[in-house]
Amino acid sequence: MKVEASCGTARAGVASTSRGNYLTPCFMPVGTRGAIKYLSAEDYESVGARIVLGNTYHLMLRPGTEVVERFGGLARFAGWDGLTLTDSGGFQVFSLDPAVDDDGVTFRSTYDGSLHRFTPETAVDVQQRIGADIQMALDVCPPLPSAPPVIEEALRRTGEWAERARSSHRREDQSLFGIVQGGVDPDLRRRSAAQIASLQFDGYGIGGLSVGETREEMLPALAAALEVLPQDRPRYLMGVGDPASLVEAVNLGVDQFDCVLQTRLGRHGTALTRAGRVNLKRAEFTLSDQPIDPTCSCMVCQRHSRGYLRHLFQVGEPTAARLVSLHNVSWTILLMAEMRQRIFEGTFDALRTEILAAWGS
Repeated sequence: MKVEASCGTARAGVASTSRGNYLTPCFMPVGTRGAIKYLSAEDYESVGARIVLGNTYHLMLRPGTEVVERFGGLARFAGWDGLTLTDSGGFQVFSLDPAVDDDGVTFRSTYDGSLHRFTPETAVDVQQRIGADIQMALDVCPPLPSAPPVIEEALRRTGEWAERARSSHRREDQSLFGIVQGGVDPDLRRRSAAQIASLQFDGYGIGGLSVGETREEMLPALAAALEVLPQDRPRYLMGVGDPASLVEAVNLGVDQFDCVLQTRLGRHGTALTRAGRVNLKRAEFTLSDQPIDPTCSCMVCQRHSRGYLRHLFQVGEPTAARLVSLHNVSWTILLMAEMRQRIFEGTFDALRTEILAAWGS
């Protein structure tokens, strides 16, 4: 990764994959089962997305690894010309209370209850066959809060599994990112970051945050990991997408993010705006001819009013969820582009202050 500009510890740069580059800071929408909910590959292009995520756990179960592989990989399967990233499936697996040992993890399918086994090596193999441009090593993601021995064991296994993933990865055209764990303990985060960094991955995920802890607990742990991670590789804060956390994490030096928040809120009528969340189902918007966010240049804000969108939700029209999801994803990508511009201009702190005033609580 080439860092092109900085403002304090916030940084803007260009990260590379074998199929192309992406600008940072970067928000990556989540297409869990091969599609961002309610959106199409054409939509991804229209909102300026560069990378879209796929979920290894779900894709390996349905339609199955072999199917995606036969189609030439995830991007071709989805008709998407941009870049793709697959997580290891670890977060989903560990949310199912699986049987874990030092070799790997055994879990049941959420679809039919069938039993499956995942090791660091099989996670790499499945993701190589799914064919994303970036894949993630299998890690152990403990819930928070967890007792210190649980966090320690997760850190140990994550480190050992990272070594095994690194050794088994064979595709030179696919980047492999390691993952840092350690709960909210800054010392454990530093230790995990040092261990993972020593393996010389193409980039580094920071996992196990935004899983129930407060932002005040998250940020010191995040800062501790970033102190240790290499400057010349992308740093990816996994599963974080609320505007206040985005701007705070960019301020600390994070480069890329993913989250389902944008579409989850959109499906239920909540829009992201410069002034904070807006619940478009509220009766006060019945006669509003204002766009969702007057400062937003997305297609939805250029064409549709709050009053119209409220009407669609009131009559159960699925188009409502699609349009607000489209706005939320576009709004977030535009915010990341503004962060990048402000870093170049040296005015990032002013933007951070503005976003935290609206979103910081």
